[in-house]
Amino acid sequence: MANQKLNGKVALVAGGAKNLGGLVSRELADLGAKVAVHYNSAATQTAADETIAYIEDSGSEAFSIRADLTKSGEIARVFDETINRFGGIDVAVNTTGMVIKKPIEDCTEKDYDNIFAINSKIAFFFMQAAGKKLNERGKIITIVTSLLAAYTDSYAIYPGSKAPIEHFTRAASKEFGVRGISVNSIGPGPMETPFFYGQETKESAAYNQNAAALSKYTKTGLTDLADIAPVVTFLATDGWWITGQTIFANGGYTTR
Repeated sequence: MANQKLNGKVALVAGGAKNLGGLVSRELADLGAKVAVHYNSAATQTAADETIAYIEDSGSEAFSIRADLTKSGEIARVFDETINRFGGIDVAVNTTGMVIKKPIEDCTEKDYDNIFAINSKIAFFFMQAAGKKLNERGKIITIVTSLLAAYTDSYAIYPGSKAPIEHFTRAASKEFGVRGISVNSIGPGPMETPFFYGQETKESAAYNQNAAALSKYTKTGLTDLADIAPVVTFLATDGWWITGQTIFANGGYTTR
């Protein structure tokens, strides 16, 4: 841990056990933070244990906490347990999310309720809890999607359920700024994870692998997790002056 920009600070990462969340948890720890690693289900416990082991082996402190964040009371519990364990929270990162790719006419009411609960409801009440409980000059960071700036079919309900977060981010940054808290969202392009391939055909995957302006300079053409985690750590440290923004980190996949 050569760079201790977060030495003595505490980070809470929702969905922090694996994929992008796991990498964010590790990189925040590498910068010196103590990390609370949230995970959702028993299926993710092994990944959470591995992330905790990495952080502890690197010389920092961490603990994992399982919770269903679609219940606002559980979000409050996660924040409270982190504060009880580490004495406060300085950085709150929400990487949770759900993807559904369907034409509008095929989306069910259950699809709508599930995806808005995970993508929109969690984001709102996570920001609310962070605004109440973060230390002065804290950081709130939410992962959204670059599809917010796309013009495409079959992706109405997924970016639609992420779209409210842009306004939540602006409003929260205005309200929480009085305590020096910055609030931002990051919109990655399609990422090299099982979430992407589970939604795509061979043909649509190939299209997305070549859609970004910088695609040919990457291994897969997709957004790499390693390209997003540093944006999170930047916003959590030197990028403190940026607030109320949605940052598209996608190699030129979409822009506006």
